[in-house]
Amino acid sequence: MVWVRAREAALICKALGKRICDAHEWEGGCEGRLLPPDYPYALAVGKSPEEAIRAMRQKHNRDFQAHKTWAYGDHYQNGICAAASVKTDGCTGGSWTRCGSNTYPSGYFPECKSTLSVYDMHGNAAEHMNLPLNESEMSSRGSATFGYTEMKGSWFIFDAYHAHEDWCRWRAPFWHGSRVTDTSSHRNYHLGFRWGC
Repeated sequence: MVWVRAREAALICKALGKRICDAHEWEGGCEGRLLPPDYPYALAVGKSPEEAIRAMRQKHNRDFQAHKTWAYGDHYQNGICAAASVKTDGCTGGSWTRCGSNTYPSGYFPECKSTLSVYDMHGNAAEHMNLPLNESEMSSRGSATFGYTEMKGSWFIFDAYHAHEDWCRWRAPFWHGSRVTDTSSHRNYHLGFRWGC
């Protein structure tokens, strides 16, 4: 499902008896091992959400820089996942009018799975998840108060042009940042969510 806001994703998950994933859970599903939460909350104190996310992200990415992994292995591989896939004639990437959503059914790329058999962690739809700025915002601890949106995945032009990092534990800049519960959080034709948590 695409064209969904983070708030809508959280509500759909709740209606299904599930919840939106915390960032560390998505990363664990991708890498094939769930690590304890590693959110350096102290770096968020006294900062705006954008500044806090930047500081927390930099520390996290630095901590995992030497251990980059992708769901399918320890180095990036072209053609494994729905990255830069072209489903529609004339699609050159990044255009709704020429490409549509350009997503495939889950599992369509059988080699694009983690050791936990979680499919499509790279490529296909980008996915909303919860990035808590303090412990009370952790979905995995039963909180009904969420943090901010973190987006992972996406078919968007990868393999043809590596637009940004996409290893399992990489955390993105404050792209389209908003609270998960924001009624106008970002949505687009290649952004959805994973309801497995």
